[in-house]
Amino acid sequence: MTSLRLADGRTLEYLAAGPAQGTPLIFHHGTPFAAVLFEPMVAAAARHDLRLVIHSRPGYAGSSARPGRTVAAVAEDVDALLDELGADRFVTAGWSGGGPHALACAALLPRRCAAAATVAGVAPYVADGLDWSDGMGTENIEEFGAAVAGAEPLTALLTPVAAELGGVQGDQIAAALGDLISEVDRRALSDDFAEYSAAAFRLAVSTGIEGWRDDDLAFVRDWGFDLDAVQVPVSVWQGSEDRMVPFAHGRWLADRLPKAVPHLQPTEGHLSLMLDRCDDIFADLAAYLG
Repeated sequence: MTSLRLADGRTLEYLAAGPAQGTPLIFHHGTPFAAVLFEPMVAAAARHDLRLVIHSRPGYAGSSARPGRTVAAVAEDVDALLDELGADRFVTAGWSGGGPHALACAALLPRRCAAAATVAGVAPYVADGLDWSDGMGTENIEEFGAAVAGAEPLTALLTPVAAELGGVQGDQIAAALGDLISEVDRRALSDDFAEYSAAAFRLAVSTGIEGWRDDDLAFVRDWGFDLDAVQVPVSVWQGSEDRMVPFAHGRWLADRLPKAVPHLQPTEGHLSLMLDRCDDIFADLAAYLG
């Protein structure tokens, strides 16, 4: 893990792997997750001459908290990270809670960002024509209900859950996710992918719930940028068997992002989509660099 000291005094931890001269693929992790590398993802990026770079968002693990942050705030941190890496251009992907953050980078760093992908990413909370929580698992309905109520009730809800996730192991992940996973996602949670997921959950809550709480609060508030500002190509990947971020979110984003390229998958879930289609997602992004 490498730590970057930011201009405002905060610390941002990150990992980078793959070809040293490859174009950075800034990968935004889900919620709650943190900077943990999954070797098949590193290998998939490398096949397309991309260097996988993942940072822990503020409040997760070793990255300093940034209370009150918006989704848009990530662009400033990514801009500094790219400077640290000596990179002029990049592509970006966001999985789950990382999706809005990838869109923020695409909107706010247009001179550097060549393309973006949102993979099972959430839509804005106030979205015309979208019933935001319809089709979500029970745990997410409760969690985002608490987020709308405010920081105090959300903290009360997340604290005991984080205590359980702090010691979770790969063979316990499926049970821990409960109503949030469909059968296709349950099958995906085996072997190395289950161990990777457990490690990322443990790291995410290793220093508390600030990152998780601040992510949730940012999702249900104004994101700090307009989707119309996203003028680079965006691949929108979404599975119909997703109980964390329902299929309607991907369809809504695909209909409204100016340069969306939809990849709406009829048999994939929230986890299986990233596991099964990783190479396709990264190939799509690399094509825009050519």
